[in-house]
Amino acid sequence: MENSKSLRTWLDDFKLSHPLVIAGPCSAETEEQVLKIAHELKDSDVNIFRAGIWKPRTRPGGFEGVGEIGLQWLQKAKAETGLLMAVEVANAAHVKLALEHDIDVLWIGARTTVNPFAVQEIADALENTDKIVLVKNPVNPDLSLWLGGVERLYNAGIRKLGVIHRGFSTYEKSKYRNIPEWQIAIELQNRFPDLPLICDPSHITGRRDMILEVSQQALDLNYDGLIIETHTDPDNAWSDAAQQVTPDALKQIFIDLRIRKITDEADDYNQKMAGLRAQIDELDSKLIESLGKRMKIADKIGALKKERNVAVLQNKRWNEILGKMVLEGEEKGLSEEFILKMFKAIHQESITHQEKVINHK
Repeated sequence: MENSKSLRTWLDDFKLSHPLVIAGPCSAETEEQVLKIAHELKDSDVNIFRAGIWKPRTRPGGFEGVGEIGLQWLQKAKAETGLLMAVEVANAAHVKLALEHDIDVLWIGARTTVNPFAVQEIADALENTDKIVLVKNPVNPDLSLWLGGVERLYNAGIRKLGVIHRGFSTYEKSKYRNIPEWQIAIELQNRFPDLPLICDPSHITGRRDMILEVSQQALDLNYDGLIIETHTDPDNAWSDAAQQVTPDALKQIFIDLRIRKITDEADDYNQKMAGLRAQIDELDSKLIESLGKRMKIADKIGALKKERNVAVLQNKRWNEILGKMVLEGEEKGLSEEFILKMFKAIHQESITHQEKVINHK
């Protein structure tokens, strides 16, 4: 699959003056609930109504969706409001039912994207469809796996494609439900700049009070749209209550969001930007030079450990470094999350250098 302006055709056809918005409840619960939310979103910036019909749960016993009957509720909502309808599909049976009920947009969830067999089954069931198909990132931070899902659909003759960034699972402490790892989505943009990219702040944050913040970050990074979970009574929602916002709160988010220009052609802007970027380039070069010097010292440490038959990993020393750097980073205005990521990467590179020295014969 190659990047092409044609990848954006389905999005351009909406002729929007604002980013694409997909919104609706995490789960379709009752016909009344679906219709009430759809009508409250009808006269807003929402373009597509979403509702979970089949809900993949991590452990058995939780609410797993109402199933096929919910598709009938979506049909009724579409007829009454004119909104397009979107559902998640996880297998060929879901696809068959969604197509039979004339669902407009289908998305593949994070738990399904990780399984190439499941994605291929869905691609085969959707072969040559003119429906819009969106692929959420896999739960683990793997860009190749994410793009692989898109390519399987493309190879099946599906041309109305897009991706949803919903963050990545982590065992580390974080303010997010799923850490954004923005650089992965940015790399995807660099490879396929015309493939529509949609942010899912609901699943990234897991908290309704952070939806605006993450939505703004996505728009600042030139995302094409947002998918936001919306419920008239979110505290009593049957699934993911904490991350859903009311329709009124969603409309306020639309008011508060700021859409940035791609660039500014003014001479003074370009001159100032060129000067600042030159400073960044110089500092980046110094960073690389410093890291190179650090690794040469790591090589010497490895040689000393080899001479004295000492293990590479020294947890006490590592924890001391990490604690110190977090404190120094905070003084310089750097987040703990950033410091941890950076020094873990540096530490891993240092270990690699030392292991090469110790194991060299």
